[in-house]
Formats: sequence, structure tokens, C-alpha cells
Amino acid sequence: MSKETVFVNQFTDGILDHKNVMLGPVKDGGIIIANTAPGCWGPMITPEIKGGHEVTVPVKVDGAEVGDAVAIYIKSVQVTSNFTSSGVDQAIKDRFLGDPFVAAKCPNCNTVNPKTRLEGIGYHSVICEECGEEITPFRFESGYTIAFDSNRNIGLTVNKKAALRAAENARKSMAIPENSIQNPIVNFAACEMTGIISRLRPFIGQLGTTPSKAMPDSHNAGDFGAFLIDAPHEYSFSREELIKHKTDGHLDINKVREGAVLICPVKVKGGGVYVGDVHAMQGDGEIAGHTCDVSAIVTLKVKVIKNLTIDGPILLPVEEDLPFLAKPITNKERCIAMELGRKIDVDEFERSAPISFIGTGDNLNEAINNGLERAAKTLDMTIAQVRNRATINGSIEIGRAPGVITVTFLAPLYKLKKAKLYETIKWHYLI
Repeated sequence: MSKETVFVNQFTDGILDHKNVMLGPVKDGGIIIANTAPGCWGPMITPEIKGGHEVTVPVKVDGAEVGDAVAIYIKSVQVTSNFTSSGVDQAIKDRFLGDPFVAAKCPNCNTVNPKTRLEGIGYHSVICEECGEEITPFRFESGYTIAFDSNRNIGLTVNKKAALRAAENARKSMAIPENSIQNPIVNFAACEMTGIISRLRPFIGQLGTTPSKAMPDSHNAGDFGAFLIDAPHEYSFSREELIKHKTDGHLDINKVREGAVLICPVKVKGGGVYVGDVHAMQGDGEIAGHTCDVSAIVTLKVKVIKNLTIDGPILLPVEEDLPFLAKPITNKERCIAMELGRKIDVDEFERSAPISFIGTGDNLNEAINNGLERAAKTLDMTIAQVRNRATINGSIEIGRAPGVITVTFLAPLYKLKKAKLYETIKWHYLI
């Protein structure tokens, strides 16, 4: 029997597998409340986690069938961590099999994905339980620890003394949920940069539906997923398999935040909505490769859109996050256009609304092409028409380097209606 609200405090081992038991189902129009664990760095130094992240166990949505879509309304994102650490990563070459995010390996006993324990503080603290060898597959090339004020408005990077204090009770400092198995990254006590002040603007780095073939969570995207192609570990994909099965849930797009709507493809029965990898803030591109991963309470509303067959996510950002040219045309602007039309004998005035298609690929050029193709297919346009629209009333923006982008533009209402997107967009932007 489906539930009005599903509470989630369980996590995967880093692998998204539709054959595993899902929670729920949640009702169509119901609520998912998740206590999420930090995303990148903790799982990256926890070899037992096989995906590079630690996301929630997926939730079935009642009535979601393959070929439908699920609109995920982000109702709230509440950061619970007091501290976190992050920075540019440096993989240690003898401690993984092909991919340090997926197949960490002990350099002494050669066990892949072994259990670990923490001994002390710092880079040498992650210990293989099989043989007692230091095992972390990653270190910081440049790292920092950051503290947050009680209202979660401001972050401040700390000195060595404060970093060590956070490391002394690392799980509490990061508010890591009790069912999480990750090693807290603040245990490394990184403190290369002190006194940097940053604003918080939390968003969700991992949000989406379950792929139709088991894959590591952080690789459920065109750029990270490329590392799975002909990989030497058990989660090897061909390029064709990756394109077919991924759902692009690993986005790291800073507009996927409270108030936004993410429309995701359904590639397995029930959809399998999962969430994780909340970030405290991030500039466009996530150019350091990582940002401030935090624990958070996330509240989502889910709604099935029948017979909307899409390959990857469509984003409806909050209006203030839209590119200037893609903001809805105001009544005043429409009146100016109509007056201009009268002067030059033009009597057609398009009605439009914003929409943002997400594209992913090996690199930014491939991601742009992917986004353009998805927009053209969904809205029954030529790619050239999408390129024109994204130029004169939209924008191409980088979500994550090396290969996640958004193609945002004002689309004609009749095209949105035909694609079964109009009602969702109408209520989101109140047009």
C-alpha cells in the first residue's frame, strides 16, 4: 500500500541497483523526507563504499512506469553539519583497481573494497581491517575545513587548532546520520586555507531516478560515467550501455535547490527516487572537482507525468536563477513588443515559458550537444532552432566541469503543451 509520506534514513553501498529492494511506494503526489549523508569526500576515503558517494536507498513512486517521468519538487534543504572539509583531490595510484571512486584496493593485502577503521587523525588514519595497512585512495592536493554559523548563512575556513577540534568528534561535527558507514572527512583536519568567508546556498548534488542497470552512484552521468567504459572492475559498461541505462542523477548543478523542480526519466518500474550529496555552496562549474559536502534534511514532493518519455533530467529553476534572457516575458515587455509589431506590420507574438534541459558528456562540448539534442527531441524542434533560442532568449551554463551543462531558453507554450510539460511549468512560474 502506498504511503503519503516516506521517511528515508538508509543508504546504498554506493551502487544504484534496481534489482535491490526499494522503499515505499510513496503516493503519486506524496512526500519523501530524507536525512542525507555527505556526498563526495567521506565516501571517497571509505573503500567499502563502491560508488564515490553515499546516497539514500531509492523510493518507488506509485504509478510510475517505464516511459513516464517523475517531477520532483524540492520543498526544503536544511543543512545539519557544523563543519565539513573539501578540496582538490589527489588519487594514490597503488590503492585502486582502475577507478579510485569505485574499486579502492588495499596496497598490502590487495583486498578490493575492504572494511576500514579510523586510528588517529590525518591522512594516515584510514586503516584496512583485513591487514592493518593505511589504505585511503585519496588525499587533498589542496584542502580546507570550513565551519558554519548556527543559522547556516555563513561559512568560515578554519585554522589547525579548530580543524583538530572538529576531528576529535568527527561524526558529530558533520552530523553524519547513524546508518551512514562513511569515514568523516573532517578527520583529516585539513587547514591549508584559513579565514575565507563564504555564503551558504545549499543545493542537491545527487537527485534523480534509478538507472536500468546497476552502476556506481557518482558515475550516473555522462562525464563521470565515461570512466565505466571498458573498466577493469565489475561495473564495466560499453558506451552504448551507459547511454541507454544512466539517468544523470549526479548533477552538481547549483540551481537544483529549494524551490526548484527536477523532472526525471523513469527507466525502471516505480522510478526509484534517490537523493544525496547536498552541498553547502558551489560556484558554477565546481571547478575544484569538489565542494562542501554536508549532511542535510531534504523534503521532496513527487508527481508522475504520464507518457513523458525523456532521456535525462529537465530542470525548472527558481525564477531568480534563470538567465536574464530566459526569464518570463512580462506584461510590460509584451506591450512594448506589440507596439513595435504594429509599427512594422507584425501581428504574431509568441507565448513562451522557461525550461532548462540538462546535458552530460565526456566533455563540455559533448554535454552541450547532448543537451541540445534532448531539447530538440522533447519539443519536436530542430537542433538549429534550439541553438537560436538558447542564444536570443536563453543561455548555456556549466553545471560541472568536465561535462554537465544546462540549455535554458523560453519555449513556445504550444510545444510545451504537446510535450505534456505545460501544466508543471505553468504552476511553477505562475504564467
